[in-house]
Amino acid sequence: MRIIRLKDVKHSTGLGRSTIYKYISEGSFPKPISLGDRAVGWVESEVMGWVMTRIEARDLQVAAAA
Repeated sequence: MRIIRLKDVKHSTGLGRSTIYKYISEGSFPKPISLGDRAVGWVESEVMGWVMTRIEARDLQVAAAA
């Protein structure tokens, strides 16, 4: 298991900080874990799972339109 910081989450998803935290508050993005008093990180596999879910949803829409 690997913990990644916000910079890596932004790079992996293409999302900005505000959008990431908006999705977290909506319950549609993995929640960060506390690494200390002022530091958080995300489980890399959870973030990549979120990305894969988005790709699968896109592919289903393309297949349904065909």
